[in-house]
Amino acid sequence: MPEDNCKRLLADFLKKSWPCVEALVRKLTDFKEQKSSRKTTLFCYVDGQKVTVPFDGNHFFLRGSVEYANPQLTVEEVQGIVGVRLLEACGNYFDQTGLHKPDAEDMAELYERLKKPPQGYIVPFLLNTDDIEADRYSMNPLKGSLVSSGQSAFPAAYVRTDQLKVDTDFVKKYEGKLISKGEAELIAKNLESSNGSYLDFVDSIKCAQLEELSEFFGINLKVYALRMPLATLQAEGKDGLLHKIISGSHKDYQAIEEAYSCMGRSMTKRTTLLTVPHSKKGYGSKRAARGKIHFENGKLQNVTVKYKTTKLYPNAIDPNDVAVAQASDSFTVSGETLSDYSFVEMPSSPQFFLYSLGSPEDAAIWHGIGAFASPQLLQSYSSARTACREGKLIKDLREKYGVLLDVPLQFNLAPKGMWSHPVHRNIDTSIGSVENLADLVARGMQLEYLSAYK
Repeated sequence: MPEDNCKRLLADFLKKSWPCVEALVRKLTDFKEQKSSRKTTLFCYVDGQKVTVPFDGNHFFLRGSVEYANPQLTVEEVQGIVGVRLLEACGNYFDQTGLHKPDAEDMAELYERLKKPPQGYIVPFLLNTDDIEADRYSMNPLKGSLVSSGQSAFPAAYVRTDQLKVDTDFVKKYEGKLISKGEAELIAKNLESSNGSYLDFVDSIKCAQLEELSEFFGINLKVYALRMPLATLQAEGKDGLLHKIISGSHKDYQAIEEAYSCMGRSMTKRTTLLTVPHSKKGYGSKRAARGKIHFENGKLQNVTVKYKTTKLYPNAIDPNDVAVAQASDSFTVSGETLSDYSFVEMPSSPQFFLYSLGSPEDAAIWHGIGAFASPQLLQSYSSARTACREGKLIKDLREKYGVLLDVPLQFNLAPKGMWSHPVHRNIDTSIGSVENLADLVARGMQLEYLSAYK
């Protein structure tokens, strides 16, 4: 029963994750005293149509995440979204009522809140990363046509659905492990009616799945979303926030050195590109790109870029079945093109630790840091905000753009409690591959507070 599923998850969450609720509610007290002029626009789907929703700075944004690396929802993604809703609902409720040990009356009120769409001072949203390859983790049932259509090294934002089709060999091999027959049919059906945009296509599928899952869990899982970084860059002018971040981080040797320091990298080889320029052929895969940063008298002279066919990342079922980003191109980008950046002139994909400065998040939920996700990514993310706050990396972000440079609260799906396939134990399995979703409910829900990244 949906009510039982929700109550079971809520009870387990409050039992195991109470320190997260406490940290969030206490942060809100200080946060409300800060005034931000920043405006944010998120989107959601209503009756199958994409609708944009504006927000002013008088909100606290809690970020979850999904990826465009596969049309089907994974178990990992679903757990993250359930975790976002549980933390948001509890945070909003105990912010209003004060922190106290939950009783039966509190549980009943929280259950009613979870059945409804999110509402309150804390706004949960999903950061949908649109610069990754469409088969980044070798688990996309469209994989054959992504390669044959020449789009395997394209950023997801550039992929068009016109030449895509479900790979029957993939479905046959991974049915019940990475994909279900029902999901393959849903994907094929939606392909026929898609408008050409791969991003719209994926979002519509995941939205349809979330509607069904909301019924099962007894929790409304329809959460606002934000596409970054490419959709944001495309919508900005040269004076936009992400443009400022790219320009500022390429200002001179000192700025790039500071960015490298945030990543824990040495400037000896300078082969890590802070933003990866896209090829005129459409390639934008960070994995397939090679590059080097060149200076002259302390000034950024140019960046050389080479794209070559490269293996991506393996799925958890068959490590030898690795997707390939097919690409071949080389070119040089002048220093001025990056230090005075225009996406229209030179499309590129900035590194996450930089473009996440443009996300409105005041708190974030990560997925298995320490086991399935890199602590180094979180460290560079935190270091960049600290460097900007100290005026070392990019200046004027708060004054000009209303960016609050405190390091957001960091929460994590506890690795020991992450949901996985009941038989194969992989977290990248599709939600449709789990025959009995009650098995996931039985695992409960545990978030941990990563206080070291304050």
